[in-house]
Amino acid sequence: MNTTPSAALSLPASPSPLFINRKPLVAALLIWLAGAVYLVQTTTWRQGALWLVGALMGVTLYHAAFGFTQAWRVFVSDRRGAGLRAQMIMLAFGVVLFFPFLAQGSLWGQHVTGLVAPAGVSVLLGAFLFGLGMQLGGGCASGTLFAVGGGNTRMLVTLLFFIVGGVLGTYTYGWWSHLPALPPISLVKAWGVPQALAVNLIAFGLIAWLTLVLEKRRHGHVLANTTGTSRPASLLRGPWPLIAGGVGLVLLNFANLALAGHPWGITSAFALWGAKTLQNLGVDIASWQFWLPHKAALAAPVSHDATSITDIGIMVGALAAASAAGKFDPLWKVPARSLAGAVAGGLLLGLGSRMAYGCNIGAYFSGILSGSVHGWLWLLAAFTGSIAGVRLRPLFGLAVEKTPAPSHC
Repeated sequence: MNTTPSAALSLPASPSPLFINRKPLVAALLIWLAGAVYLVQTTTWRQGALWLVGALMGVTLYHAAFGFTQAWRVFVSDRRGAGLRAQMIMLAFGVVLFFPFLAQGSLWGQHVTGLVAPAGVSVLLGAFLFGLGMQLGGGCASGTLFAVGGGNTRMLVTLLFFIVGGVLGTYTYGWWSHLPALPPISLVKAWGVPQALAVNLIAFGLIAWLTLVLEKRRHGHVLANTTGTSRPASLLRGPWPLIAGGVGLVLLNFANLALAGHPWGITSAFALWGAKTLQNLGVDIASWQFWLPHKAALAAPVSHDATSITDIGIMVGALAAASAAGKFDPLWKVPARSLAGAVAGGLLLGLGSRMAYGCNIGAYFSGILSGSVHGWLWLLAAFTGSIAGVRLRPLFGLAVEKTPAPSHC
């Protein structure tokens, strides 16, 4: 997920090892505390707990610089595969943890179900558009949120048009939802836990092995880490090792499963925010085919939507992490071509995420952890789209790294 300073995504280096942005850090902590109190009093303790989970996701994403966009871009451009291998380790740990509980359908007394969606043409098209969009926009779904929270002003534009694209995806639902597709297939239910685990773990191992072969062929050696900095690692101030970030995200996703009854997702909330905005402007969103089964969500406050709570929590957590690291320093001057990339990328991200039944989190990470066939289809199509996006980045004045950089999504 990471990009370079020229792509307006990385944040300024800490002026000194002890520097902390105190005012933004205090603001983030107060926002988190006020939000927790409000949610517990007006909704349920589970929503309050999800608020904490979201904040911890933001801290983890920021400090580990754990992402998808830059990891894929660096592999495409320079065959450096440390980021991809970290993703495979994360997924391997995730399926071992998730599959048994999804098979039994309950976790600590809570009914749980995976994010399993149809695998078909809309997933291929949508994931390709998403992969293209995340290279132009500068981040995936999780990357957009934690970059915004970390003070990246360009990503505010990406997020805005991500929301617009998500609404467009719901408007065109009548078309893409009828494209040829297989029914939702869960490998956990179709094959059972042992066989589903074996097949997934073998696939992760093969992908990791392929990255090693291609990286050694290009460079003669393997780079183990892409997040190193001159500053010593710190639990509160970062940076964290990639593997620690991946393990942390799996555990937080598992907490999301236990609290919300489903794995972690992101982009459904973006579409909801956009739909609610149009609804408040007088547009009859509730009559759109996509929203017919979701009228209750349209009518309810955003605080009742679990995905919205974790999304906002991610931004608050990233704000706290960036401030603790002394890196919160928004830059408001963004080149016009870079802004054009943010607009185009955001639209593609939003539209693609709806068509593909999710993003890098809801379809890829949580989809594969749910045993969904569409998660694997998403990976193939989105990676292909990412290759195209890497080729197009220079047209928008965006860099294509040849070596990994310690920056953010």
